Amino acid sequence: MLSVKPTCTIAVIFLAIPLFTSPCSSAETDRPLNVILFFADDLGSIDLNCYGSTDLNTPHIDDLAQRGVRFTQFYVASPVCSPSRAALITGRYPQRAGVPGNVPSQPGHRGMPPEQVTLGEILSGAGYKTALMGKWHLGTLPDYHPNSQGFQEFFGHKAGCIDNYSHFFYWAGPHFHDMWRNRQEHWEQGTHFSDLIVRESEQFLEANQDKPFLLYVPFNIPHYPMQAADRFREMYADLPEPRRSYAAITSHMDDAIGQIMAKVDELKLRERTLVIFLSDHGHSTEERANFGGGNAGPYRGAKFSVLEGGIRVPAIVSLPGIIPEGQTRDQVAVSIDWLPTIADYCDVTLPDRTFDGRSIKSVIHDPDAATPHPTFHWQLGHQWAVRDGDWKLVVNGNDTQHKTRLEGNDRIFLSNMAVDVTETNNIAAQHPDIVTRLTKLHKQWAAEVTP
Repeated sequence: MLSVKPTCTIAVIFLAIPLFTSPCSSAETDRPLNVILFFADDLGSIDLNCYGSTDLNTPHIDDLAQRGVRFTQFYVASPVCSPSRAALITGRYPQRAGVPGNVPSQPGHRGMPPEQVTLGEILSGAGYKTALMGKWHLGTLPDYHPNSQGFQEFFGHKAGCIDNYSHFFYWAGPHFHDMWRNRQEHWEQGTHFSDLIVRESEQFLEANQDKPFLLYVPFNIPHYPMQAADRFREMYADLPEPRRSYAAITSHMDDAIGQIMAKVDELKLRERTLVIFLSDHGHSTEERANFGGGNAGPYRGAKFSVLEGGIRVPAIVSLPGIIPEGQTRDQVAVSIDWLPTIADYCDVTLPDRTFDGRSIKSVIHDPDAATPHPTFHWQLGHQWAVRDGDWKLVVNGNDTQHKTRLEGNDRIFLSNMAVDVTETNNIAAQHPDIVTRLTKLHKQWAAEVTP
């Protein structure tokens, strides 16, 4: 393991969480590493320049890739919002985290069980200042609030989506205003929500530049409504819809990330701040998203699908001077790995509980390191999938990109990912033994993770 700082131990009790240990100093800064975690919403598998897109502009996210490591086989644990978010901040399969599907957005609803231990709780218990600026979507009742689950500061919305200027939830009636500063409703109509995220993030960085911090920024874009500022829409005047609106809102997000990273540079925090970027799942093809606009490249499926286009996402990590720069990694890694990886870099001891994620620090530093996940599982409703090495089995799959369900002989769909990443050639009939083995793996996994 690469050592980034000498350590001594501080014991801190946070609520009912076990003791965590944290370093007192680092060689250069006399303080632990900071963490910034950017989480895009509904970003397509290849919708960044550094992932091959040529018709939209993402210079600031590309800069993170140039100054860090970019993953080519990175997955999220679910192709839909709430379970993907729960998995990210708990380091667990969504089923084990108690969020197998989307959480209701209306007031008065439960969400991720309060007994789940989040990244915010772990790092705040180790002396970090923690903040969430953006979208929560993990419950609306007081016990399910970000402030109750380890994030000392919260600015954002609790529902699944809001209008970017009025900050009202409009997905289904009755409509309601949904922007909050901690537990206090906050009204600031007329300002784009992403601009507010930038302002609040910059203020948090200013206030905590001399303390170790976790800044979690789960954007609500490029998720619908695709309300980009005029200057971004004008950049894509020659693109047809729905790509034009999608490209504009993606560039709006990229610009927001650029502004936050400019503040990091201004405060001279870049060399001691671990920065991570990823999407929560693939792009949306819902009616509210104009039936598309995002790009999954060669991958089949989109949001709501356990085919590759729903679960394979862009992912980048940067820490200049410690993490390699301008490199790619082809090993399989998953969003649930970020929690233990962050703890590894920050020398924070994890509590004694089951984590499905594994530190990918060795993968980040070594292109030949083994994947921590020779086998991984997904389930959303009746859809399920298992990847074991290069084999991937999808059962009851839903190709949301082309609005078709996999039926008939394709209801059980086997692919060899080393040969066919498109998941268009079903080889289940040629390999019944593989189908049987992977089905057994799925049943064993489902019995373990389902309460």
